Amino acid sequence: QVQLVESGGRLVQAGGSLRLSCAASGRTFSDYVVAWFRQAPGKEREFVTVINWSGGRTYYAESVKGRFTISRDNAKNTVYLQMNSLKPEDTAVYYCALGPYLGDYERRSLYDYWGQGTQVTVSS
Repeated sequence: QVQLVESGGRLVQAGGSLRLSCAASGRTFSDYVVAWFRQAPGKEREFVTVINWSGGRTYYAESVKGRFTISRDNAKNTVYLQMNSLKPEDTAVYYCALGPYLGDYERRSLYDYWGQGTQVTVSS
């Protein structure tokens, strides 16, 4: 089993920045790809970004491209999501998830493990 704990979410003004963390324990973290998804009230959970095991390949949703950056530190079993130029529409609960390969990385069912989420609220 793998346990994931997200942190770093809070209330921030539009245009501000946040860094989210996803800490993993339980299995070899570096074997997995790691993604961030988000879910706003009343909406489906949507893909945000993903990073491969080495950190050499990353993909982003169009809505966050150029503003968000995903990175990982396998020695610390942690993945980060740096979010800049935040907008009110970025308000959501952000979840990290672990999957076995990149594949169809936007598909939620690809991922085996999920965290509990961290709330990000961007005020206008």
